[in-house]
Order: sequence, then C-alpha cells, then structure tokens
Amino acid sequence: MSALPPSSEQAALDPGTWSAPVVGVLGGLGPAATAVFLDVLVRATSAPTDQDHLDVIVSQHSSTPDRTAAILDPTAPDPGPVIARDARVLERIGAEILVLPCNTAHHFVRAVQEALSDRVRFLSIVEHTSATAAHRAGAERPVAVFATEGNMRAGVYRDALERIGQPSWEPPRALQESINTLIYDQVKAGAPVDRDLFDRCIDEAIDAGAGVVVLGCTELSVIFDQHGFRGDERIVDSLTELALATVTAAGKDISPAFRR
Repeated sequence: MSALPPSSEQAALDPGTWSAPVVGVLGGLGPAATAVFLDVLVRATSAPTDQDHLDVIVSQHSSTPDRTAAILDPTAPDPGPVIARDARVLERIGAEILVLPCNTAHHFVRAVQEALSDRVRFLSIVEHTSATAAHRAGAERPVAVFATEGNMRAGVYRDALERIGQPSWEPPRALQESINTLIYDQVKAGAPVDRDLFDRCIDEAIDAGAGVVVLGCTELSVIFDQHGFRGDERIVDSLTELALATVTAAGKDISPAFRR
C-alpha cells in the first residue's frame, strides 16, 4: 500500500459500498501481531452477519525499519517517516479511524499524527491500555510493563502511566532477558513458545508487588491469545485493549465474550 503514488485518485474507495467509519490498520509491526489483532477485532465485535462487522483497510508493511533498533541506535533507519507515509495512504484510501497495533512504534507516533488531517481519529494502544491497567491495579500498586528493550528505553508506558498518576514497575535485567526471548527468539522468529516461561515471568512481576502486568509488546499478545492466557486476571493485554477501543470508536457493540 505504501507504494501507491501520492496523486493516485484510484486508491480512494467508493463510499457507497463501505460502511463508515472505515478503520485503517498500520500493520506488519510485527506481522503475526497484526493477524491476531484482526482476529480479535472480529471476535470482539457483536455482529450477527458479515455485513455487521467493521470495514477495515490493512497496510501490512512488514519491511518497516525496526522500531527498537531505531531507539537504541541513532544511526539505524528511522521508521517514523515510513509509518507516517503509510498513514497518509490509508487516509487517502478512506480510513477515518486509524490504529497502530505496535507499542514500541508509539515512540514515533507524533510523525504519524502530524501526517493526518483532522478528519482521521487516531486511537492510541498505549493510552487505552494504560487507562485499563491503572483501573485494574488500583492506586496502591504499580503496573508492571513487559515490552521490548526499545519500548523500555524510551519509557513509552512509563510516561503514559505517569501522566495519569499511576506508578509503573520495570523488570530487572534477568526478567527482561526472558521477555526478550519470548518476543524475539520465539514469537517473531516463528519458533515454539515456552508457555511456562511466560507464566513464570508474569508470576515474578506479581510476586514483586505489581497489581497487573501490561503486555506492552504485541508479540506477547500473540502468546496471551493463542496459548491459553485470555481471561487471566494478572494480565492487561494491549492488543485486546486496542481492539475493544476500535469497536467502540466505530460505534459497534462489544461481543458478549469480551464484555466486562
């Protein structure tokens, strides 16, 4: 999608055949997480027929430069302009709600927001997840953040939680290494997932005093959704929170299985 010429009028969808508001998904960051997001979006929508579901346009731009690499290494390629161009393409096609199912990429979100006109509503996975986590954890206990090295270095969730007056808890080095293994060596690599390792990581954060654990990396959301952790009260899943926010913003009802 990002390769479409800026002047292309053929890219625009026919509004008479699409139900408003059309949702645009800035996907591919990573690919498996986007696929799970779309699946959760369908399951979370109360829709008795195909036509009652959301109309969605997806840019699965998997070759977007690595977000964590850009945060940790100032000489690495900058994904911000790439994601911003994709956002403009989705708006030009006809998206009115835009979502980015990648937490680390929100370090570059200003470029995306500046690329959009006022008619497009951007939903932040970080803001919606932080609000839910703060409510679940309560004021007395911190929210543990499981995320990429880049996300942690940039303080994406720490800053978002701080803005709403919620303390956060960051994993010690050994635990972060285990989280990195789950993200990069298993989910992103398409390798088998160590479910027990994931469970032990969650336990360690809760035992350390965290009220809940935020899965602030959508690769961890893949484990949550596909390996039997959905419904686990220890966890607030960012991909699920974004899906629920999208359904609500588009004026649809949440399906019974996802209602709180």
